[in-house]
Amino acid sequence: MASARFPLSDHCDGRKFFNPGHPAEHGLGDLLKWKFTAHPVPWPKPMALPRGPALARGPDQIAVTWLGHSTFLISTPAGNFLTDPVLRDRIGPVSWAGPRRVVPPALTAAQLPQIDTVLLSHDHFDHCDLPTLRQLRRDWAPTVVSPLGYAPFLGRAGAGDSVIELDWWQSRELSGGVAVTVLPARHWCRRRPGATNVRLWGGFMLTVAGRRICFAGDSAYDETLFKEIGRRMGPPDLALVPIGAYEPRWFMKGAHANPAEAVQIHRDLGAKRSVAMHWGTFRLTDEGREQPIVDLDRARISSGLTSAEFTVLDPGGSVLL
Repeated sequence: MASARFPLSDHCDGRKFFNPGHPAEHGLGDLLKWKFTAHPVPWPKPMALPRGPALARGPDQIAVTWLGHSTFLISTPAGNFLTDPVLRDRIGPVSWAGPRRVVPPALTAAQLPQIDTVLLSHDHFDHCDLPTLRQLRRDWAPTVVSPLGYAPFLGRAGAGDSVIELDWWQSRELSGGVAVTVLPARHWCRRRPGATNVRLWGGFMLTVAGRRICFAGDSAYDETLFKEIGRRMGPPDLALVPIGAYEPRWFMKGAHANPAEAVQIHRDLGAKRSVAMHWGTFRLTDEGREQPIVDLDRARISSGLTSAEFTVLDPGGSVLL
């Protein structure tokens, strides 16, 4: 038997990772069933949207700016953080194929301020883009905080020596009094056939300047997971919550929350405010581009939340803490 690469746990057998208490992700047969029975709603052609207002940040404030999909620029008194940086026009294993952006990133790599830390949730192409990471490495050489298993892989982006790998619930103190904790999520990983779940996935709790920001990464809803995060970590001042890529439900339910479940994630965390992410940038599943916003509005109203409590930003839009 091959020796263990990772610590044995309730989500790792030493070589691969899994979601505790949940069956494995769908196999090839289910994928083919989806693709041959899909009725995807057409998306618009690449478009330019009005940019959200860039808010002026005071010296003790934190500005969280949505650049598109799951990429946020978090500007703080202790440095700048970038989540799941994907700034290219296409995502996929080659530059000339794969889903194309419908909306350009709010900032290009050249327009970014100094990036001190990257928070990388998992290895899927719409969250982990090696060319973007190479550019960040050349420009700023940021520290990369990730779940387990990424240092050898990110060596291909020249960033292997700057990676801090953490298991679920593990924390690391960074400079400036910043703490980062990797959080559990219900998802999966694969960059190529035969390499399913050889790296861990997760979210992050960033504690900086006396405030807590939860980046949920990519996750299905779980009835206990987000309540446990809120209980153990404390209610976040801001949660960044995925709302898109959820149809057909029979196939996506185990990996992606729908908008109603995103509202429940907000409540389970005890978040003071949430911002929607993982929608409207790449066409990944069957729902239309605007459907996550329509469904979020319904779920928000049904739950008694206001738009100030669960916010949808235009690319480039910010919230201040």
